[in-house]
Amino acid sequence: MDIAELTRRMHEFVGSKGWYEAESCRPQTPPNLAKSLVIEAGEVLELFQWSDQADPKALEGELADVFLYLMQLADVSGIDLEAATLRKLAVNQDRTWDPPSDR
Repeated sequence: MDIAELTRRMHEFVGSKGWYEAESCRPQTPPNLAKSLVIEAGEVLELFQWSDQADPKALEGELADVFLYLMQLADVSGIDLEAATLRKLAVNQDRTWDPPSDR
């Protein structure tokens, strides 16, 4: 399955819940999706709050939530996430990073 098919299935799910409807209590706007993405990323971090290990099943679920919001935000914003990722990889290929400083 590719990103396009995953995106289609994600839209199908969101549509089935009525969240694309004008009067939805969960409007799927770019700002709301960006907020949800960050909240879900925070839930990934929370799994590591007191340990260097996370429960694999819990991590799997939270990473999937992040991925779903990322795909949806990209798509409703008119961004081809696959192409954008390839472009960013190409930019980063020639980029250098300073070594971490000792603090």
